[in-house]
Amino acid sequence: MSIKDKLAGSVLGFGTAPLGNMFRNIPEAEAAATVRAAWEHGIRYYDTAPFYGAGLAEIRLGQALAGHKRDDYVISTKVGRIVLDEIVSGPQEFGEKGTVFEHGRKNKVINDYSADATLRSIDDSLKRMGTDRLDIVWVHDIAQDFYGDEWLARFEEARTGAFRVLTRLRDEGVIKAWGLGVNRVEPIELTMELQEAQPDGFLLAGRYTLLDHERALQRVMPDAARLGMEIVVGGPYSSGILAGGANFEYQPASADIIAKVARIKAAAERHGVSIKAAALQFSLANPAVAAVIPGASKPERLAEDQLALSAIIPQQFWHELREQGLVAPNAPLPGDRR
Repeated sequence: MSIKDKLAGSVLGFGTAPLGNMFRNIPEAEAAATVRAAWEHGIRYYDTAPFYGAGLAEIRLGQALAGHKRDDYVISTKVGRIVLDEIVSGPQEFGEKGTVFEHGRKNKVINDYSADATLRSIDDSLKRMGTDRLDIVWVHDIAQDFYGDEWLARFEEARTGAFRVLTRLRDEGVIKAWGLGVNRVEPIELTMELQEAQPDGFLLAGRYTLLDHERALQRVMPDAARLGMEIVVGGPYSSGILAGGANFEYQPASADIIAKVARIKAAAERHGVSIKAAALQFSLANPAVAAVIPGASKPERLAEDQLALSAIIPQQFWHELREQGLVAPNAPLPGDRR
């Protein structure tokens, strides 16, 4: 069974990072209403992680889904971080992303990809969400953006720890699938080359978007398709810049990125196209992509995502983007699959 099959055919999921108070303090009622809106709009795949607000996103997601039958939805969460009872007074030590969840819970979060920590992480996630099982487990953030020059050492820790534990749990039927959940292509490349690890797919955030896709297109998508390891695309709006926000890569966008977005928006306006629709449909057009999971912290965003998914986009728009060099010449476009 492919990742897409395990998602019960859902191509639009809900990324719950905002529920961990990403960038702002989200009231409990607003967080609950956002998950409720996702459900009402037919979304049945929910992705979360202990990292999101030191467990806050998992807690909120579990509470919001508690009234639904467990067989009616799919949950993926992540391993590699342990949330401790210890409280910290300052920002968490996560390098350049240390302040992303500054409004989350103040519990100390540590990095640990060992076998024992993987089992503990899964058990803790089950308790926080109040559920009896997980469907998909991603190994979180073993890449340069979090660990710099130490990332290969972290990858090796995961290879001999988390990878083996998750393979065993999948083979035993405890989980349905596993893979990596990362913001960079390099760890995915390494994993696809391994002989002993056979993941089911990958969650790749921010690297296969309308704004940034060339490296993934060259170095991940062809091999993933060949190996049957499907991709779930996270962050299709590139941290918000493609949805009216000001951030790219979790920080204020550079002048070059702002200029590129302006060119895409100008083309969208000429053709009467929603840039959110273009962003979602572009990511899904690649045959290696199983689903796309934008995040949302307000209920109305879910309606926008659903409309964006079904919007009709003229082929002339895609042709213009290609002619202007705004999408790679070999990038699959929505019309190519019809």
